Amino acid sequence: MSQSNRELLSIGVFFLIIAVALVLYAGGVITDWTLIIPIILVLSGCWFVILAGLRMSRPQKYERGVFSTMGMGLMLIAFAGAWYLSAINWVYSLVLILVVIGAMAIFAALRKF
Repeated sequence: MSQSNRELLSIGVFFLIIAVALVLYAGGVITDWTLIIPIILVLSGCWFVILAGLRMSRPQKYERGVFSTMGMGLMLIAFAGAWYLSAINWVYSLVLILVVIGAMAIFAALRKF
């Protein structure tokens, strides 16, 4: 898949993510309007992880690496999850961020072997 096709696909997926978040809010699944942004971030993070899988099949020379794309996706998911958990207790947010950073550090260290 060429770079322009991936960019066009990502733009389309982003618009779908926004539409899904708005439908979840309009349908009453999300009761607080401030949780629309974390839902968009979580779904965007999931797209980044899927995009990393697509890039693994056909990497290009001057493109962001698979590990970097997956790391950005996981950090987006962790950040949005921490935002959501901060309404319950800020300690849970801190634990989630630290667990994701620790797991990424372990994966980065194991990748060198």
